[in-house]
Amino acid sequence: MRFRLLPLFLCALPMIAHASEGHDSLGPTLLALTIILVAAKVGADLAQRLRQPSVLGELVGGVLVGNLHLFGFDGFSFIGTDPIVDALANLGVIVLLFEVGLESTVQQMARVGASAFAVAVLGVIAPAVLGFGVGVVLLPTHSVYVHLFLGATLTATSVGITARVLRDIGQSQSKEARVILGAAVIDDVLGLVALAAVSGIIAAANQDVAPELGPIAVIIGKAVLFLGGSVGLGVLLTPYLYRNAARMRGGGVLLGISLAFCFCLSWLAGVFGLAPIVGAFAAGLILEGAHYQPFVDKGEHQLEQLVRPVSNFLAPVFFVVMGFRVDLATFAHLDVLGLALALTVAAFVGKQLCMLGVLDKSIRKLPIGIGMIPRGEVGLIFANIGLGLTVAGERIIDDGTFTAVVIMVILTTLLTPPALAWSFQRVAR
Repeated sequence: MRFRLLPLFLCALPMIAHASEGHDSLGPTLLALTIILVAAKVGADLAQRLRQPSVLGELVGGVLVGNLHLFGFDGFSFIGTDPIVDALANLGVIVLLFEVGLESTVQQMARVGASAFAVAVLGVIAPAVLGFGVGVVLLPTHSVYVHLFLGATLTATSVGITARVLRDIGQSQSKEARVILGAAVIDDVLGLVALAAVSGIIAAANQDVAPELGPIAVIIGKAVLFLGGSVGLGVLLTPYLYRNAARMRGGGVLLGISLAFCFCLSWLAGVFGLAPIVGAFAAGLILEGAHYQPFVDKGEHQLEQLVRPVSNFLAPVFFVVMGFRVDLATFAHLDVLGLALALTVAAFVGKQLCMLGVLDKSIRKLPIGIGMIPRGEVGLIFANIGLGLTVAGERIIDDGTFTAVVIMVILTTLLTPPALAWSFQRVAR
């Protein structure tokens, strides 16, 4: 009887959301969060029962909720257009990267810095070359600029998915995790440089002039200034900040000050043209236990323990929303499916080649190659930029190519969690 009422309940939810719009502007958002959190927890439970990372269940839960329209039910479409849900999803990945950063220190990251840099460089060059080759072979009638942009699209890495999997399987403090996360931060910078370079070449081609190196140099300078400045000043100033904050009265001071620090660096990263998650990770990296020891001495919990509940609420929102935006109908475009599969293979192989950059023999290489695979929303952002670029009247990324990139993003996003968990189990034997 309970299951017979389920379709009626599903049909009633969108009507409830519509009815609440006129009375409470927050009503649809509250309903959207209800659906998202239920989908996340049910999906995570099923994934755990199948011995898979929870994040895979959250992603698949979002995919199922977001594609109910394929079965004639369009009642949950309002979730995808809710700006508050979108903001909470973006906050989710920021808090997640802050939490992951808290589990490492600047000294620990410095020990794997050479490997992280080499992995990041190879992780950009190899996919770019392979993506360019796929364009040349499968899109021979398109211009070389299309092939270049396709290669640039494959350079991206979405570290949020990998970071969550590492936490789920208890490997977030391993050397491999530090290499992956360090490489992903550098990857973000190199990806922006690649995007700026290709966009500059295309802009120059439209004006029939030589491309300028100025914009690329500006991006590199901003990235170096932000990363070096935030880590250097942060290490010096945070002990002073927390000593004074410990004198403040009232509850929740440690968590409040720490989240403010995280959000401030995330905002500054955006100002410098970097992804906000780079600032969030840097904030977590800077904060060490010794900095907030005065709070612990007063009876406060460790900062990681305080942040965990916030992350447990917001991070699943990000992954369900990410899955919600996956349109399974894109798989029906058979004319672009071959291109999509070729791009997916290039995306996988390109990031596996970055394993060659691991210089420390004690670090397991396979998890690093797999951990760099997911493109997520970063790949979509790159492709979306290509939709607005043209050369001699030809769109750099047309609808068919964009669909192929979307499918590649879906596959790399959904296949990475189980593959990463398997890689750690395999090398542990």
